[in-house]
Amino acid sequence: MPTERQTYTAAQVREAEEPYLQRGVPLMRRASAALAAEVAGLLTARVGEVAGRRLLVLVGPGNNGGDALHAAAILAGDGATVQIVPVAPRMHRAGLEAALAAGATLAPLDESVAVLAELAERSDVLLDGILGTGTTGSPALRGRARDVVAALLPVLAGRDRSGSAPSTGRPLVAVDLPSGIGVDDGSVPDTTVLPADLTVTFGGCKAGLVREPAAALVGRLVVVDIGIQDELDRITRRDAALDG
Repeated sequence: MPTERQTYTAAQVREAEEPYLQRGVPLMRRASAALAAEVAGLLTARVGEVAGRRLLVLVGPGNNGGDALHAAAILAGDGATVQIVPVAPRMHRAGLEAALAAGATLAPLDESVAVLAELAERSDVLLDGILGTGTTGSPALRGRARDVVAALLPVLAGRDRSGSAPSTGRPLVAVDLPSGIGVDDGSVPDTTVLPADLTVTFGGCKAGLVREPAAALVGRLVVVDIGIQDELDRITRRDAALDG
């Protein structure tokens, strides 16, 4: 019988990250490198290589988008053709600069959703870097982000998400979590969410990733160790003692 995963709230993960960030530990670099490695492994298993493959990266305004952009820079450096699709006027600056310097191209913020759907049709893999654990209030997508996701859902609808064999469609990789789910409670207040084939989450498994209905949208779940486990363990023991 499989061992139950240890899970954490978004607040616990953010608290655990803070002392490392204050010391200048490059947590985003670790996360993005692991994300790029997982995407490269997925592409290699499906089509044999990264070079020449097309990557569509959906990017929101926060650190989640930064993780996606830095991973995109690594993959572009490995020869992938990377198209960045912003869903907000602001993006993680260092991540965007790195991706563009590596050869990625940036779609206009107001690009038509029909064109974006065509780009998705021609892509070998998509990255969902729209929203992460910093979301407050309802996690439901809004505005431009929701419009883009709604346009891409039909493109992805025919995929084989069983995980037992490569599909003929293009896989979707969620960065930390599928955008639009409740990170702590696993809620899905709006069905306009891109279901992932693979979710690469950082630091610890967020509770919402293993709770329904969100768990059905996660696909294969990979938890990346970015070096904060000691702090997570301390915070978990403290919170358990306070609850007791």
